[in-house]
Amino acid sequence: QVQLVETGGGSVQAGGSLRLSCEATGYPYRSYCIGWFRQIPGRNERERVATIDTDGEIVYADSVKGRFTIYRYYSNHTLDLQMNDLKPEDTAMFYCVSQRGNCPLKLASWDYWGKGTLVTICS
Repeated sequence: QVQLVETGGGSVQAGGSLRLSCEATGYPYRSYCIGWFRQIPGRNERERVATIDTDGEIVYADSVKGRFTIYRYYSNHTLDLQMNDLKPEDTAMFYCVSQRGNCPLKLASWDYWGKGTLVTICS
């Protein structure tokens, strides 16, 4: 059974940093795409933040390029997101997400989601 558990959320001042972590268990980690999505409170849409494909290809949302870095660790099946220079508009629930094979383009094609961790940026 696939389980994704996020940690590391919290509240920081604008310009600060946070590091999120996701522990992935219950599946062949190496053969799955994995990444981070976020959802702004009160809105329905979820945005892809950063993903790492099975071949190591990394994709970032334009809004986070140069500020966020995604790390995938195979030894302990974890995924980190280092977030620097945080802005109030980064306030969101962040979800660790995974899918067998290559990273899908469509949101609905991602099968496995964690429960999320809340990031709040104060101006």
